[in-house]
Amino acid sequence: MFNFATPLAFVLLIPWAIAAWRLYRTGNKSGVLFAPASRLPANTAGWRVAIARLLPALFLLAALLLIIAVARPRTTLTREHRSVNSIAIEMIVDVSGSMEALDLSPEMDKPRLDVVKEMFATFISKRPDDLIGLVTFGGYASTRAPLTADHRALSHVLKGVEIPKNRLDDQGRPVDQEETMTAIGDGLSTGLARLQDAEPKTRIVILLSDGESNTGIIQPDQAAEAAGKLGVRVYTIGVGSNSSQTPFRTRDIFGRQSVGYMKLAFNEPQLKSIAEKTQGRYFNVRDNEGLKRALEEVSKLETTKVNRDVYERYNEHFVDYLLWGAALIVLAITLHMALTRRLL
Repeated sequence: MFNFATPLAFVLLIPWAIAAWRLYRTGNKSGVLFAPASRLPANTAGWRVAIARLLPALFLLAALLLIIAVARPRTTLTREHRSVNSIAIEMIVDVSGSMEALDLSPEMDKPRLDVVKEMFATFISKRPDDLIGLVTFGGYASTRAPLTADHRALSHVLKGVEIPKNRLDDQGRPVDQEETMTAIGDGLSTGLARLQDAEPKTRIVILLSDGESNTGIIQPDQAAEAAGKLGVRVYTIGVGSNSSQTPFRTRDIFGRQSVGYMKLAFNEPQLKSIAEKTQGRYFNVRDNEGLKRALEEVSKLETTKVNRDVYERYNEHFVDYLLWGAALIVLAITLHMALTRRLL
């Protein structure tokens, strides 16, 4: 099927038509009175006159070809209408400062967030028909990607997620310490807002956090109640525990990089409560294998049939119009230079 990707470009035909009208309009033409016309040469039109008459048409044709190129003519090679088993998934990921911990990496060479991003990227690749979105939260929630079936773009966004750095002012005080805190309620409520109008009937949230909610406008319990009313199941993944020391990258007094240990606050009952209120499940994760098993369990979810038009590939034709239009522009300018001995 032949169509144009950007048909709005044909609005440019309006000034093109005005230019053509001004070039070729008919009306009174100026002249010089010369009575003995018989004395004029019989053939006065040379090659310069012929070129001068041809130039406006060349410029107009070149402009028309370039306008068509901007409209991007193309042919749809494959178009498929099919039913897919799909659910809407909102991934909500904690990016607070505690996600710098190294306990999810077997070699203790990657922070928690990097391991989570790798696991989530694998999870996305195994669900090609689902609509998946991404929300991150530290001290405040941020929508990184809306619900989308373009998983390549989603994976690209996921790779760019980082933990906010605790910037210091001239006196060594944190500029915005709240960025490194944990607002679980705000993160969950933001994800619910993105799921509210999703097409699939089955809508779930995967909420991953490694801390305790210590900031934010909306409390986690309030957000969980809202999820229950919307019929959205929340699967919570808690990373860490209260009983062990957590490894972090640090530097000794000589500036050498080393691994230090500290105890982190972890509110497991809160994550369990969110899952129970929404008829979801809670998973406790202490290593990368545990995270992998949790995501595999979430993958065994019910799905909803959704009718979808799938456009696979297009054959673009704009290059031909672009090249011919540019060639005619170059030809017209060259002829104009030969005619007038100047560029324009």
